[in-house]
Amino acid sequence: MNIISTKLDGLYIVEPDVHGDSRGFFMESYSSAKFSHLGIDFQFVQDNHSLSVETGVLRGLHYQLNPKAQTKLVRVVAGAIYDVAVDIRKDSSTFGQWVGVILSEANKRQLLVPQGFAHGFCTVVPNTQVLYKVDEYYSPEHDRGILWSDSSLGIDWPTSMPILSEKDKKHPILQDAEINFYK
Repeated sequence: MNIISTKLDGLYIVEPDVHGDSRGFFMESYSSAKFSHLGIDFQFVQDNHSLSVETGVLRGLHYQLNPKAQTKLVRVVAGAIYDVAVDIRKDSSTFGQWVGVILSEANKRQLLVPQGFAHGFCTVVPNTQVLYKVDEYYSPEHDRGILWSDSSLGIDWPTSMPILSEKDKKHPILQDAEINFYK
């Protein structure tokens, strides 16, 4: 397993070891022992699975406030996404900065998104399925978001006309978002 640091402290790209042959492949998508050995120690409590049938479906930017904040381990089992994490830790030197990566069925990469980050993704092919582990259960009263198109963030999404949920159309910009994260 290879862990790749990003420009944002705590945000990692995970490349699992993939063993392939003429029959297909095998990989461990998650191993608590291997992650702990690499200094990444989270107790995941829930797996989530989404299907987006069209290209250009954008989900996010989502997060949960403390004390119900979530760390996420995101991967794609079918299709591909442009996955984005934004640092929303108020005292972080990288507050408001973001990283975007392609996660796909083909590259098998994963993104480890720690607490204190808003997360979202946009599908780049139809019929994309995303799985992600979280270390805290969903809490509607702590659920928050930031507007995907906030110009202060300048996220370079792969579409300018995404397919959004009604909820995601109404999120505030970062400047007006409720945030209780500190580095």
